[in-house]
Amino acid sequence: MEHGTDKTGPARDDVMKRQLREQLTAERALRTPEEYELQPAGEDQPVAALSPESRFRGGTPRGMTEQDVGLRSELAQYLGRRLYPADKDTIIETLHRNNAPDQLIRVAERLPAHERFANVQSIAQAVGLHTEQHRA
Repeated sequence: MEHGTDKTGPARDDVMKRQLREQLTAERALRTPEEYELQPAGEDQPVAALSPESRFRGGTPRGMTEQDVGLRSELAQYLGRRLYPADKDTIIETLHRNNAPDQLIRVAERLPAHERFANVQSIAQAVGLHTEQHRA
């Protein structure tokens, strides 16, 4: 095995630059094939929020406000799926461990002490968030 640097010298550098220039300017498409390009959302799809500071748009279930949907979504994001069933202390501990915002921790502190929660929906109902209203 040989150790050291592998210098090519000025003449070899020029040859390599020419080869690279030929590869970069070769006759080939610079765009992705059409089937791989991003497509716009359909007419029946909600408009996506462009930044985290913008308000939640579209897809708000009947009986819920945009704030309820956003808060419940954030809770689900920071709690994950493997937690349930869980009690108040486990939920607060998980939120701390996952570096959840203080607002979510304050919401979790409002949970009843001796109750177990099966999912985020039951947590949302326990802290007084509005949830979906289904037609009978």
